[in-house]
Amino acid sequence: MAAPAVRSGARERGALSDAAGVVILGGCAVWSLVAAAGREARPEGVLLAVLAVAGSYACGRICGSLLPVATAAAAACGALALAVLLHPDHGLPGDLPGAAASRSFGSTGATAALLALATGAACCAAWAARPRGLRVALRLLALLVAVTGLVLGSVAGFAAALGVLLCSLAAARLRRRAAGLAGFALAAGLVAGGSWAVAEDALPHGLTVSLEGQLTVNRVQLWRDALDLAQEHPLRGAGPDRFGRLSPTAQQTPHSVGKPHSAPLQLAAEQGVVGVALLGAAFGWMLYGLWRSPRETPVVLTAAATLTAVAALAGVGNALSFTAVTAGAGVLAGLATARRPPDDGGATRASGVATAKAPALGRWPRVPTGRPFP
Repeated sequence: MAAPAVRSGARERGALSDAAGVVILGGCAVWSLVAAAGREARPEGVLLAVLAVAGSYACGRICGSLLPVATAAAAACGALALAVLLHPDHGLPGDLPGAAASRSFGSTGATAALLALATGAACCAAWAARPRGLRVALRLLALLVAVTGLVLGSVAGFAAALGVLLCSLAAARLRRRAAGLAGFALAAGLVAGGSWAVAEDALPHGLTVSLEGQLTVNRVQLWRDALDLAQEHPLRGAGPDRFGRLSPTAQQTPHSVGKPHSAPLQLAAEQGVVGVALLGAAFGWMLYGLWRSPRETPVVLTAAATLTAVAALAGVGNALSFTAVTAGAGVLAGLATARRPPDDGGATRASGVATAKAPALGRWPRVPTGRPFP
């Protein structure tokens, strides 16, 4: 009766994680409406992002339980194709002199995030695959995604994809997933805190000048405008999608997309401290779901590394403004938290509980005499 008990415990933990996700995502949607009440604000973008995450997460859970390898491989190819399509014609601009530069400024982060998601999905498929040749082919696909980042001229995309690939390979040596997940949470927090410190001008002068050279002066000025709006409206923010109309830097920038290019700072400016807390809670919910996932630890840590890379890119860019990125993150999280296929046995290897091997296809299991069928 050990196997039914393990399955019951896994279902209870999964139900708790799902309930937390419903509450957090529902809170994100409701608070965007609260922040927009009585103002000329547009919460549609936030609502669309919440819907994309919820729907893609559910699809990832379903498809990951049925065809984990095929679904992850297809997600990797789809993300790679979208990354190529969203790739701008030029590199990261400095002060956005024209429309082409504006498109580059907006889609560079999305391209890098999609490359990271493609690498993560390919690595998850490799860990879930059983034939050795298929595993090697999927890891070569992940390496191809990283090389594609170089071909496209996306240094951030190459670094993110290569980092995800290396973390996936190193995950085989890490037996306790909690330590790895804590490290990824700390990394995401450091990036968010670093962008806040740059906007607050709290870093040493030399380091600030160096970072401004890498991030561009225009982006740092947008961050500071977002921080000023957050200080003026600490609770509800200025309202969803109002940053472009209230930011002096955005108004003076030709062909501006009207966003500060930092998800935490944008939510702080437009939805206040509650919006930032909900964003952090959503990321924490995904990590918690991965911690409780019935999948193998390498799959869990690979997905966590990918989501952390996306979070880091969203902390210094405009990645989460693209539905393809939010949907891709939801699919990957769903794949990594889906129930194991029936032929893998009732319990997880990660839990360390041994179970009976599943019956071969086309054969019914023999019921021992005098014992009830489990």
